[in-house]
Amino acid sequence: MPLEIVPVETARDLRRFIDVPWHVYDPKEHPQWVPPLRLGVRDTLDDRKHPFYRQGARALFIARRDGKPVGRIAAIENRAHNAYYGDRTGFFGFFEAKDDQEAASALFDRAAEWLRARGLTSMRGPFNPSINYECGVLVGGYEHHPMLMTIWNPPYYDCLLKRAGFKGVKELLGWWFPATELDYKLPEGYARHAERAREKTNVVFRDLEPKQFARDIKVCWDVYNSAWEENWGFVPMSKPEFDHLGRDLKQIVDPHFAFAAEVDGEPAGIAIAVPDYNEIFKRIPSGRLFPTGIFKLLTGAKRLHTARIIVLGVKKEHRTRGIFALFLDEFMRRGKKYGMTGGEASWVLEDNILMSRPLESIGARPYRRWRIYERPLGAPDAPVSGGNA
Repeated sequence: MPLEIVPVETARDLRRFIDVPWHVYDPKEHPQWVPPLRLGVRDTLDDRKHPFYRQGARALFIARRDGKPVGRIAAIENRAHNAYYGDRTGFFGFFEAKDDQEAASALFDRAAEWLRARGLTSMRGPFNPSINYECGVLVGGYEHHPMLMTIWNPPYYDCLLKRAGFKGVKELLGWWFPATELDYKLPEGYARHAERAREKTNVVFRDLEPKQFARDIKVCWDVYNSAWEENWGFVPMSKPEFDHLGRDLKQIVDPHFAFAAEVDGEPAGIAIAVPDYNEIFKRIPSGRLFPTGIFKLLTGAKRLHTARIIVLGVKKEHRTRGIFALFLDEFMRRGKKYGMTGGEASWVLEDNILMSRPLESIGARPYRRWRIYERPLGAPDAPVSGGNA
């Protein structure tokens, strides 16, 4: 059947773009897939209200056969990234496709055409819409359902990208932290290290308080932009964008697992874990909170006993104090107190030895893997339609 690539230009088109995954995934064939919340996807794509697009732009495309959706893609210009690195990298994200190489390649080519027209020289992804959000193609650990705010896709996605000329440029890991298997205790040697750090430093852990949101979001923003500045692909988040993301997380973060480390009253690091709400979202197949989804969300939250550590960072000047060991010890203490059975730390760059070695030494294991891809774009073409300015 003939294939067509259609740009998203109207509100109705956007609804169809958001709806594509429900055409790609069959719940019987892909039981691990968790339907995303449509409201959340719409918010992240809102180029008029979401702060990301103050320094970025995007164009959305849908692949259709005989009028039926078989895939989608977003072409993304992240001006903050290119200003930070002094390069001309373009990005793609929100990619979904059936096992249809012609459709996938056509989507990549249309996104590349849009990026080339903006003077960009390579295409990297997937990012939804940047490295500070969901990213990567799952290439290992398909048997596990995805934790909150992580990507799941079938194994054929890797082939779709490679056949379209992409090469892997970075590997990301998800580490499983089996708290109950470890009896909520760190290995003896690591526990001694944490205890020595506790004795030699005056580190104090303080819960992040929802009632003090403005104060604590500023603390998190400061630590985040400091602790992650040397990470591959890192781009500092603007305060408005960080506030926007923080307001979303505020609704789902368990206050018992969001805390800061302070040294002499000054912030030295932060840790934030979110309950795995995907356990609930799996039971909302439509991806809509209303009319019944919100009830499942409210009634199911108390039964969640696994979590995802989405933020664990220490400012550079405090990394020799053993604060990382103390953070892990603190997670164990809190996990036991509040009945958490285990959690995922993700994502972690595969070559981030400073993070992976401590995780391995305490009994965590890498159990999921994502890949970031890139391909060159060549010379710019004439401007094309289908994207915002």
